[in-house]
Amino acid sequence: MLFESQLRNLYDLLPWVKAHKEKEAMRAIDLQKRRILNAEQIAEYSEQVIARLEQTHHFRNAKTIMVYYPVHNEVDLRKLVQKYENEKIFLFPAIAHHSHNLEARRFEPHTPFRKGRFGIPEPKTEAYTGPIDLIITPGSSFDRHCWRVGRGGGYYDRFLKEYAKTFSIGVCYDFQLHDHVPHFWGDRRVNHVITPTQTI
Repeated sequence: MLFESQLRNLYDLLPWVKAHKEKEAMRAIDLQKRRILNAEQIAEYSEQVIARLEQTHHFRNAKTIMVYYPVHNEVDLRKLVQKYENEKIFLFPAIAHHSHNLEARRFEPHTPFRKGRFGIPEPKTEAYTGPIDLIITPGSSFDRHCWRVGRGGGYYDRFLKEYAKTFSIGVCYDFQLHDHVPHFWGDRRVNHVITPTQTI
């Protein structure tokens, strides 16, 4: 029993194990804080994030933009899509059939959505394979060096690696921004992080 306990203690000290556990703890705390937001707070904070996004030349100059469908009280960018849907091409993520990767799907006014593998609405359109000018990502936590903690599946990390040359912006609430979040191999940074009050 003592030997098994010592092995567990050594295992917990491995860098990737330690980073994973720190991520899980940070994710749980930030998601709990997000759950208690009310509709008025979400709308107010989302409008502030949208205003900051609109000020960036990356958004203004982008023609094709990847956004996301908000779930579990995430920052809601749907008003941004509605405002610019006739000027820009918007894409939403979907989990590709027969794989564990994200793919982009084109959104057009009145595009129907259906719930995907994890209950997240996805456009009922074909996969988009053209160039993407800007990727806007959600996350459970971010830090001031633009490292990101997602939901734990690595979907966005793999997508950001595939589109490594595309500028990316993470959006979140102020309480989701930390001085440091744990990261290890396979994790991908975004280029900017935008909160209701800050652009990092």
